[in-house]
Amino acid sequence: MINITQQQGIIILADFHVNYPLHPLYFWIDQVMAQRYVRVQSYNGNIYYGLLQPSQSVQVLNAAPWCNGEPTDLILDADKYQILAPCEPSKIICVGKNYADHAAEMGGSVPVEPLLFFKPPTTIIANHAEIKYPSMSQQVEYEGELVLVIGDRTYQCTPEQAQSKIWGYTIANDVTARDFQRKDHQWVRAKGFDTFCPLGPWIVRKLHPGARLQTFLNDDPHPVQSSSIDQMVFSPDILVSYISQIMTLFPGDIILTGTPMGVGQLKIGDRILIEIEGIGRLENHIVVSM
Repeated sequence: MINITQQQGIIILADFHVNYPLHPLYFWIDQVMAQRYVRVQSYNGNIYYGLLQPSQSVQVLNAAPWCNGEPTDLILDADKYQILAPCEPSKIICVGKNYADHAAEMGGSVPVEPLLFFKPPTTIIANHAEIKYPSMSQQVEYEGELVLVIGDRTYQCTPEQAQSKIWGYTIANDVTARDFQRKDHQWVRAKGFDTFCPLGPWIVRKLHPGARLQTFLNDDPHPVQSSSIDQMVFSPDILVSYISQIMTLFPGDIILTGTPMGVGQLKIGDRILIEIEGIGRLENHIVVSM
């Protein structure tokens, strides 16, 4: 469940736009956001982790939050920093065909065990950064996804242990050159271009298991993707446990949990926005790669 966080008498609220009916109590809970953990760069070049305040100022932490970072007395005003991607993972593990409707739209079936692939860390960009459309591709597509952020060194954990290894949640766009994915029969090139993993805008600690993921293109109020995250074939606990049987996960590593039905093509000039209830929104523009 979402933690309803109150600091010094101030409830921290989310900044969503919602395009579907909700029970009034659920709607109220959905608008209440837990603490938002950010990574920012001050205008003198220093990089910090911090807590985003309702005023948009940032209270700086003395370490990454999953490394027991504590609040300091340093406050960055809203006009004194640039927001970065919320973590620096040693690896980005992705899960393919983890929603049955997406597997069907891609002309395949649900895998019997998680289908894993990597994106290199050089794909990561922040909220509002530009996605560069590679000149060699003719079909670049969006994929809105929930992201798990690992908070502890994890190896061969059980599904029951996995929840304690998930430090928090954020949003990603698993941008894909679909023509190369079909041509290459493996996904390194299709998934690996620089800027192909927008990530953010921040991390929250808790998330409702039925939170809705929606993707919007340009100014169309109707989502091109809309699904509850509980429609995943393999749940977050199963994914963390399964991956940890193969490789060690380190604090700050991320797992992209798959995308629902509705993936589609991007063109230069498009604006793509991905929202997840209880987290917020990730927005990026598409530009030509120079």
